[in-house]
Amino acid sequence: MSELRAVFYVSDGTGITAETIGHSLLTQFAGMRFQTDRLSFVDDEEKARDAADRIRRMGEKLGSRPIVINSCVDPSLSALIAESGALMLDVFAPFIEPLERELGQQRQSRVGQAHGLVDFETYHRRINAMNFALTHDDGMAVNYDEADVILVAVSRAGKTPTCVYLALHYGIRAANYPLTDGDLETDRLPARLRPYRRKLFALTIDPDRLHQIRQERRPNSSYAKMETCKREVAAAEAMFQVERLPTLSTTNKSIEEISSKVLSTLGLQRDMY
Repeated sequence: MSELRAVFYVSDGTGITAETIGHSLLTQFAGMRFQTDRLSFVDDEEKARDAADRIRRMGEKLGSRPIVINSCVDPSLSALIAESGALMLDVFAPFIEPLERELGQQRQSRVGQAHGLVDFETYHRRINAMNFALTHDDGMAVNYDEADVILVAVSRAGKTPTCVYLALHYGIRAANYPLTDGDLETDRLPARLRPYRRKLFALTIDPDRLHQIRQERRPNSSYAKMETCKREVAAAEAMFQVERLPTLSTTNKSIEEISSKVLSTLGLQRDMY
């Protein structure tokens, strides 16, 4: 069994940037075992020292050098965290010097600036999009006039997390429609979706994977049976083909990949950070 390595995502903000980049890096090392932890809002010297102590102790416990994926913008805080003895990987470092040369200006390392609220209009648009996604989750509301996209799929194929991601990251008003047994009796779109076919994007999934997901949610139920999963996926895919809906399998796709495909396929304009 390979050595267990501790990995810390450290940030003066939420840590989402450090964790996203760090996760992408770690997936390149198959066979390695990583224990990850996110240390958010490390935005003053006291918190940086506490983080360094915590990182050092974990390294001593595991008997291996910790790894830190760091997105703190203040070099002095990064220096304190480095006193932990960890391998420090700064997510900004490869880009700062080339940008300074190109722009002819030194960066201003103000804590929290990279994570600050820049545009109130964009912020409120994302909050409204999130509210829309929640009220239009799993067919709870079916007034799709204001929807930017409607995800169509069988239950547990990835509709809800994709809608939430689209709302929070891009301000996209995403609804989702779960195909029921009644919908799957025919290979035509449900009547309530037909007026919105230009907004539709279909998701499918491998029946084996769907079976695993449903078993975790409702073990040994009829809903989770392999036969049910195979039947529903086959019927849904037949509908998508007949209706010529853009379709993507979520089986081996991340939410980020699914969302990017939805945006590019439907030509939706995304908010910028």
